Amino acid sequence: QVQLAESGGGLVQAGGSLRLSCVVSGRTFSRTIMGWFRQAPGKEREFVANISRYGVTTNYADSVKGRFTISRDNAKNTVYLQMNSLKPEDTAVYYCAGRDIGLNDYSYWGQGTQVAVSS
Repeated sequence: QVQLAESGGGLVQAGGSLRLSCVVSGRTFSRTIMGWFRQAPGKEREFVANISRYGVTTNYADSVKGRFTISRDNAKNTVYLQMNSLKPEDTAVYYCAGRDIGLNDYSYWGQGTQVAVSS
């Protein structure tokens, strides 16, 4: 059974930083493309960033480019999201997710971690 467990969320002032972590178990991590998504209150879930199996390729939503960095440590089965220069509009529940190579849909999801940014 595949499990994804996020941590690192919290309350931070605008301009501050947070680092989210997501540990994956029950699956060969290096075979999994990993991504971060977020869902703000009253809004649909949106893509934030993703990273290829060995970290060579990363993609970001325009709203976070230059502020967020996704990375992974395959030896620790962990994917990270470093969030800098946080804004109130970054407030959301952040989810990590994984998908198999060749598929567009993410099959594996964590339960989410809350990030709140105060102005």
